[in-house]
Amino acid sequence: MTSDALPDAARLTALVEGVRDRRVRDVARAITMVENQGPLGRALMELLAVDATHRSRTVGLTGAPGVGKSTMTAALIAAYRDAGLSVGVLAVDPSSPFSGGALLGDRIRMQSHSADAEVFIRSMASRGHLGGLAATAGQVLRVYDAAGFDVVLIETVGVGQSEVEIAAAADTTVVLVAPGMGDGIQAAKAGILEIGDVFVVNKADREGAQSTARDLRQMIALASDAGESIWTPPVTTAVASTGDGIADVVASIDAHYSWARDCGELDRRREKRAREEIVSELLGMVRGHAASGEAAEELRSSGSAVAQGQATVYGAAERLWHQLRRQEKY
Repeated sequence: MTSDALPDAARLTALVEGVRDRRVRDVARAITMVENQGPLGRALMELLAVDATHRSRTVGLTGAPGVGKSTMTAALIAAYRDAGLSVGVLAVDPSSPFSGGALLGDRIRMQSHSADAEVFIRSMASRGHLGGLAATAGQVLRVYDAAGFDVVLIETVGVGQSEVEIAAAADTTVVLVAPGMGDGIQAAKAGILEIGDVFVVNKADREGAQSTARDLRQMIALASDAGESIWTPPVTTAVASTGDGIADVVASIDAHYSWARDCGELDRRREKRAREEIVSELLGMVRGHAASGEAAEELRSSGSAVAQGQATVYGAAERLWHQLRRQEKY
């Protein structure tokens, strides 16, 4: 009997065992189950939460389109594998407007690692979720953690100013910029200076790389002086396509992780991440209940009233909340 033919309880138990043994097919099935956001996915996460290891280090890579995030991800995979560490990769792509699926397929850029049993690469669609990450990314990261990967690399869509959400999902956030793209000024405008733990000027063999790095260091120094930051993000240069400078990037990531672990920042980030995931899930539940039963009729009526100027959004929201409570949902 195949695992798919087993009753749900036995199937989930077998799947959990496969994830913890890091069997590729079971890890892939578990991620798909979580992405589908159904009752089986929730039950799976309950089982995986038992004796969770919390051993995986999460490193987020972000930056504007074209800075070489996928090439840098592949270079970091190679560096961590050379160090004997297992690596999981979550590459979040834009969504196809037709299928809702991943559009770019970053795994194509990382084919050199596809045969390595200690590397697991998964692309998933953002499905319109703002912030550069998919809505279920947090749960997928827990699957990676349960599988015991030493390092998990998260590569975001690269959607510009809205992708600061990566900072909440990663232990260390690496911001990539490229010379000649005006990234120094854009970083300041987008607020990326505040969320980056490590800055990398990629494609450093191009003209202007050193001036871009110098500008970033100056802006970081000004921001650090103003906020008296404990951690001053380093700025390194690299050429991911050739491997030049990757050792310095890894050293900077390691230095930040050690600092965050020793001063308690790592625990603080992970707790904040968990709180935000809980609130996000709660809001999803509220949205689901508001679209069903009597609450759905109240929502339609209130929407019409607000659109015609007969009611305010605040008053309509309050009435809908009371309706939900009367349905004994809360």
